[in-house]
Amino acid sequence: MRRTVALLGVLALLLAFVGFNGLATVRADNSDSEGPVVRMARASWDTGWFQAEVYRLLIRYLGYQVDSPVTMGTQDFYEAVADGEIDLWVNGWFPTHNSLLDEEGSEVVGFQVYQGALQGYFIDRATAEEHDITNLGDLRNPAIAALFDIDGDGRADLLGCQVDWGCAAIVDYQLMEHGLTDTVEHIQGQYSPRIRDLISRYRAGDPVLYFTWTPNWIGGELVPGRDVLWLETPLPSLPPDQSSFQDSTALAGLEGCSNDPCQVGWPPNDIRAVANTAFLEAHPAIRRLLEQVIIPLEDISAQNVRMVVDESDPQDIIRHAREWVEANWGTVSGWLENADPDALARVDLTEDNDLSSGGVLRVTARPLPPFVIYQDGDYEGFEVDLIRSIAAQMGMTTEISLVDTVAKQIDDINRGVADVGLGGVAITGQREELIDFSIPVLDSGLTILVPARESPNVFDRMRGFGQAILNSDLPWLLALFALTVLVSAHLIWGLERNHNPDFAVPYRRGIWDSFYWSIVTMSTVGYGDKVARGRWGRGFALVWIALGTLIFAAFTAALASSLAVSELRGEINGPDDLHGKRVATPENSAGHTYLNTHGIGPIATANLEQTYDLLAKGEVDAVVFDAPVLRSHVLDQGDGEIITVGQEFDKLQYGLMVREENPQLLEDLNLALLRMIESGIYQRIHDQRLGPD
Repeated sequence: MRRTVALLGVLALLLAFVGFNGLATVRADNSDSEGPVVRMARASWDTGWFQAEVYRLLIRYLGYQVDSPVTMGTQDFYEAVADGEIDLWVNGWFPTHNSLLDEEGSEVVGFQVYQGALQGYFIDRATAEEHDITNLGDLRNPAIAALFDIDGDGRADLLGCQVDWGCAAIVDYQLMEHGLTDTVEHIQGQYSPRIRDLISRYRAGDPVLYFTWTPNWIGGELVPGRDVLWLETPLPSLPPDQSSFQDSTALAGLEGCSNDPCQVGWPPNDIRAVANTAFLEAHPAIRRLLEQVIIPLEDISAQNVRMVVDESDPQDIIRHAREWVEANWGTVSGWLENADPDALARVDLTEDNDLSSGGVLRVTARPLPPFVIYQDGDYEGFEVDLIRSIAAQMGMTTEISLVDTVAKQIDDINRGVADVGLGGVAITGQREELIDFSIPVLDSGLTILVPARESPNVFDRMRGFGQAILNSDLPWLLALFALTVLVSAHLIWGLERNHNPDFAVPYRRGIWDSFYWSIVTMSTVGYGDKVARGRWGRGFALVWIALGTLIFAAFTAALASSLAVSELRGEINGPDDLHGKRVATPENSAGHTYLNTHGIGPIATANLEQTYDLLAKGEVDAVVFDAPVLRSHVLDQGDGEIITVGQEFDKLQYGLMVREENPQLLEDLNLALLRMIESGIYQRIHDQRLGPD
């Protein structure tokens, strides 16, 4: 009996071991009949995201669930895929990525693009022709390099590769090998915003120097031959792991190069899928699919142009992938059938949810510009854009419904009528007791809304001017002014009193003469009735004229600034000025809490519209509420009659509301939001809706 039990135990361990190895890189989901989950990554350059979505859709057609691709740096991906922490990506560039590939744990599969991905250096045509620049080696000349110097260090600023891209080390290697490190600086960081800035500088007529690649949208903005020219390298020079490709770096037929063939310094690259070896062994259908997929270079470039013009939201990229698959279905269906003969039976091209891993995200929204704006039956606004992008990251669509209060939102979420709540909801301890919040989607604070002042009378001007002086640096400058005049008067009197009749010997009379001289000299009036005559006195007079001019100018500037501030700001300039004023704010708001906490009894209103109405009628002096909301109101409906004053105070954080019993959704929201922040999508939405920081 014991022998039988032992045999069964060994057999169970063997089965567990085999099962673990076979599914080492796939997370089974026993609760879902759609099949195992594939963990897919994508590159940090957004010009490769379209291809990732195409592959993602095709793998779903094979019966797998595919998470939204995780954006990863190049080296991070190759380490993760070799360790089995991620299953695959389709953004491998070879031979550029040769040194990163761990052949023991991962492998390259298929040829998405064969020898069509080009890389190299470019210069604007006008500068190249004016200074006869055709070769990267020309930048060894400091005078030539200085033409492209942006930061003032004397070296040419070459916009190159992000630190986490495979090309970054090659650019550094070539600059070193060609003796350019003293005259050329490799500018790295986020490539996308930097190349946009470079294009703006080009359009302004400035010289530009940059590295780029194809397929890419940049070639449509800066067209080789028309706008920019290829910059050849002095010699083919590649790192040791790619030295066998040095004979392939001279390319024929390139538009915009001074020679044919053109020595671009980089061999043509293949764009290929890279996957974990154990994953491919466990899922041969995916291997067969990856071996077949080819996406024409011109199709990738065309999608990149659409993406950069006005279709750059995540859902746009997903739609582009679906449209490409449908347009090429004759070829695509053959790939699927070769990979899995049963795949076509599972495909329904009429469905809109092929990419949806979770269906519809039900959103309860409170209308509050600029977070949520409802107009003509459509929703828009900062948080609306965010939740739609987040849903797309999660492979979901959104269904938005409006409610009037946060209390109603919390109730709907807790009853399961809605999944997520938004609309400028500040994260507070009181609300955290009722509902869970995502990581903050915005950091802001309170601000003050007041009527724009009409032309004040003389007494208002004097009172406002006095308040502005007391609230500025002017008192300190006035003290400094008096102290320096005092020191100057004593010095000139001590130097001139014994031999200059303009400065009387008795202290009381002489020091007055010296004060007079110091002030008129400082103010550059210089009547000439009192002048220094001794050698030391004249030397000090020269120093005093220079120093006094600066002090007097600073004093004058501060005085003018205080006068301007008093004209612009009025009586309420910040939260310290609210005491004794009639201040309105909606009840149960962060502003209501702040005012009560600081002993400023607010006039509480039922909603924000009532608050605006009280201010418009002159029944209150100011409104305190969330800064983004009040600034949006000033811009959209203020008509120049209201303004916000002072700096933000009592900092606030806004979040998305989720039911406490749904931690998985909260985790998914947070992960999607973090991906958007890392990829720059969040910042773009922020700048479009709220303006740059």
